[in-house]
Amino acid sequence: MLTQIKGLHHVTSLASDARENNAFFTDTLGLRRVKKTVNFDAPDVYHLYYGDAQGTPGTVITYFPFPNADRGRPGTGEVGTTRFAIPKGSAKAWADRLSARGVSGLSSADAFGETALHFDGPDGDGFALVEAEDDRTPWTEGGISADMAIRGFHSAAMRLKDGGATGELLRFMGYEEIDRQGDITRYTIADGNAANVIDVETVPGASHADQGAGSVHHIAFAVENRARQLEVREALMDTGYQVTPVIDRDYFWAIYFRTPGGVLFEVATNEPGFDRDEDAAHLGEALKLPSQHEHLRSRLERHLTPIED
Repeated sequence: MLTQIKGLHHVTSLASDARENNAFFTDTLGLRRVKKTVNFDAPDVYHLYYGDAQGTPGTVITYFPFPNADRGRPGTGEVGTTRFAIPKGSAKAWADRLSARGVSGLSSADAFGETALHFDGPDGDGFALVEAEDDRTPWTEGGISADMAIRGFHSAAMRLKDGGATGELLRFMGYEEIDRQGDITRYTIADGNAANVIDVETVPGASHADQGAGSVHHIAFAVENRARQLEVREALMDTGYQVTPVIDRDYFWAIYFRTPGGVLFEVATNEPGFDRDEDAAHLGEALKLPSQHEHLRSRLERHLTPIED
């Protein structure tokens, strides 16, 4: 069993409109935009990162907003719901806030002893705010006070036809099963960061998801540094997984592999962080380009739609 993985690092999804996406996460949810860059493989498309003040691993949700992308179709083989932690007793205030902003899909439910407020993102993304004891310091300069501001990720929920093999993988990665409710199995990782819960919902009769706007592209797990990442890579390959070489993503190093249930997993380093090319006080303000795309700056600055007035 691996001991290097410490919980979630980030979740990356697809969107259809950069301005709408930015407004939703920075205004409606009050997160900080910690990086404005572009897709490594499609530099004419933004890559936007939102999280806490520093973009701490376990708080960051990222988006590739492909203009006018068709919506995804929910189904199996994907992360169906991304959940954020909020303070105890704040779900009602959040429900009022989201309702006033016209957010759809609002519903409350209790599961695993926790109160969760479910809602849709701009492209039908599946989200929830979970009341939890969480001492992480929130970003409060987005217009939401500390008594209700998002702390970071609480968990992610995968929807699979068969959760058995993925459960084995999670246990190999250091997670342990702690509870079951109906078709949902909850896993957590000891001594991890606060974003340390994964739920696996088994839905054998459901159709496979079609990825598009509103879909999670991949889910990333955190390791401290490159040395720990290489240990994880070797162990996964020894177990039979096809794992990519280490890829430099500027703000972390990444490896990727496809899980038995079809979900794309990434293992990302906590180093070097989002302040490697920007002062911490000005994260997410300037357009930052990967070095291989810097020669395209003038064209990209003309092409990319401004995401703020």
